[in-house]
This record gives sequence, structure tokens and C-alpha cells, in this order.
Amino acid sequence: MSDSLLYDWNQVGPATAELSRPERVELNDETLRDGLQSPSVRQPSIDEKEQFLRLMPRLGIGAADLGYPGASDSAYADVVRLARLIQQERLPLAANCAGRTHIADLTPIMRASQEAGVAIEAALFLGSSAIRQSIEGWNLAKLLHTIEQAIGTAHREGLAVMFVTEDTTRARPDDLKAMYLAAAEAGATRFCVADTVGHATPVGAQRVVRFVADVLREGGFRPVLDWHGHRDRGLDVINSLAALAAGASRVHGCALGMGERVGNTPMDTMLVNLVLLGWIDQDLTALPEYCRLASSVTGVQIPRNYPVTGEDAFSTSTGVHAAAVSKAYAKGETGLADIVYSSVPASLVGRRQEILIGPMSGRSNVEYWLRQHGVDPTPKRVEAVMNAAKTTRQVLSPEQIVRVLASLETPLGA
Repeated sequence: MSDSLLYDWNQVGPATAELSRPERVELNDETLRDGLQSPSVRQPSIDEKEQFLRLMPRLGIGAADLGYPGASDSAYADVVRLARLIQQERLPLAANCAGRTHIADLTPIMRASQEAGVAIEAALFLGSSAIRQSIEGWNLAKLLHTIEQAIGTAHREGLAVMFVTEDTTRARPDDLKAMYLAAAEAGATRFCVADTVGHATPVGAQRVVRFVADVLREGGFRPVLDWHGHRDRGLDVINSLAALAAGASRVHGCALGMGERVGNTPMDTMLVNLVLLGWIDQDLTALPEYCRLASSVTGVQIPRNYPVTGEDAFSTSTGVHAAAVSKAYAKGETGLADIVYSSVPASLVGRRQEILIGPMSGRSNVEYWLRQHGVDPTPKRVEAVMNAAKTTRQVLSPEQIVRVLASLETPLGA
């Protein structure tokens, strides 16, 4: 591949990235569209989609991509029903739908909006990088004509448009300038910078967001920017934060980071970081339910060590760690117990720090576990459980611990 086809925003200008607090933070949930492009998901039923949609406002999510109505008759029907649900139940969600910057995809979005009686923003995407142009045989003049035709039509029909440039983080500045200005002049009111293949670093994300904002501002338009990130390099969350700090006002994400290839920015982890940074003030106790439901309706498993909502997220079986946590609890310092060995307080999502017993545990693990289960931690009991833990290859289950205690001469509870 010729190097001239790849413009690398990560490698131009000063290498600085600051996470200054943004003026506004909004969230757009892409789980029911972009997330379902994962090659390994099960497509949820419409009832399951409705159940998931109802959860979003409880987490402060203000917008949702309802689907790709141009994909099939069933996709269209689902979009209409989800839009009606928002209206009927007065959910505080702004609806949007994805489609190519093409009349063939725009028409079903307009029809769905009219049939549901709900305003639906058209998220019209178009490849912007020289790489994509070379593969498709496109030229800039053709792209600009496509933009003007599709967005102009939507604007005349009263449909709000979010113009999305695919692969923005590898596109040439001159191409981006021409495309964004053409979209703005045609009537687009929101503009999305997409890191479609997860190429960006935080510095690159900030550079391209600032560039697009400057282009629109200098053109006399209001730069209302979104950031849509993927996780191919594992930089999805930090890139989203960097984009917000650089001037984006809304970021996209999917539950559990699901999506094409290795997925999109995980909405759940994004929410936690926004709260911990103090950029939003939101009750996240429904976050485990959000993740469990997403897992249930798509078949995407939650790894045990998944951040915040994974089963092991707030568990420790290491002696030193457990000792510090148990000492904090013993002093009545619940808040300290929640953060002494965790940067994320378990209470933030309605959970509690958990101490387990395994090969690397100390006496404090056993004593704490026994007290938590209403058993007097006598030396004999502690020793017996410790001996069992040191001869196993993994953490003891509650049933195993109970069997060890039952095997002692002293009856359980004596």
C-alpha cells in the first residue's frame, strides 16, 4: 500500500493531549445497531430490544441508534416500533438511525420517522479516507455530489442529519475540510468524527476533532461534534475522553464494547470513567443490570475480569490485599475499604468488595470470610480452611469451605 493513501493524525503536530473538563457531555448508545454488527452476537428480538432501550435513561444515556432501517423489512419494522416506544413511554431519548449517504438509505429513515410519528436523526455515513477512495474508485467530486444530494434531500424533508465520516482518523485534511463544509452547507446539524478501525491515539483523536471544529467554525457553522470510536488498539475509552476534552460534545458506545471485529467503545466503562472524572453526575447502580441484559439478549459473555461488572471486578483472594480491606471494614471505614485496593468503588455500581480464599490467601481472608458468613473464626477453623486453601489450585467455593468446617470435630456454629 502506498504511504500516500494513509494520512496519520497521530503523527502530525505537537504530541500533547490534555483531559480538560468539557463544557458538555452526551452519550449515544450504538448497541442496537453498530453493536449488533459483531460476527458472534445473537440478534435480539424486538421485545428484548425494547427492554434494553428502557434501561438507557436510567444511566443518563440521552440518545440511541435504533437500527439500520434500510437493511431489511424486519429492521425497518423494529426501528418503527422502538421509535414508538420512546414516544409512548416518554423515554428521554433522542432517536437516530444509521444509513449510507445515499437516497436509498435515507428514504427508509424518513418513512420510519413519519410512520412512528417521532423525529429520527439520520446518521448518514460516508467513507472519507484515501484508502477507501482508492478501493472504491471514488474521487472527491463524486463524494461531494453524494453529500449534497442526500443531505440536501433530508434537509428539505425536515429530517435532522448527523454527517458521519468513516475512517476520519486516516483521512486527508483537505478531503475532510471539503466534505464537512459540503455537509454543513447542505443542512447537516451534527458532525461525527469516526475512528472506524480504531487507529487513533489520544493525541490523534484530539488533533482531528479540533481540526474539524475549526473548519466548521471558520466556515461560519456551529461545530456540534460526535466521536465514534472502535477498540482495535485498546485505546477506545481514552480516545473518547480525549475527543470530549478537545471539543466533541457527544460520544458513542456499545454495551460490553460489542461490535465489528474487536468492538466499539464500551458504554459501561465509559460511563464509569465519566463519573470518576467528575464530568457527569450519574447514578450507576443500574449498570450491572444493563450489562447483564446486553449479555443475555446477544449471547456475548461477560469475562470474569471485565472492568466493573465482571464477576471478579471487586474480588480478591490475595492475603495482603484482603488484610487491608478487612482492616478497613473492621474500623468501620466502609469508604476506605471500597478504595484501598480498587480505583473504582464497588458501591458506585451497587456492589461490595469481596474477599475470597485461595492458595495465595492469608489468615485475614479466612477470618473475614467466616465472620461474613456468621461463623466464629476460631483458630481451629481458620487453620483447617487455610490448610485446604494451600492444597488447592484455585479459590475455594463456599461449598468447599462448608465441607471443611463440617469435617471438624467441633460442630459448625459452636
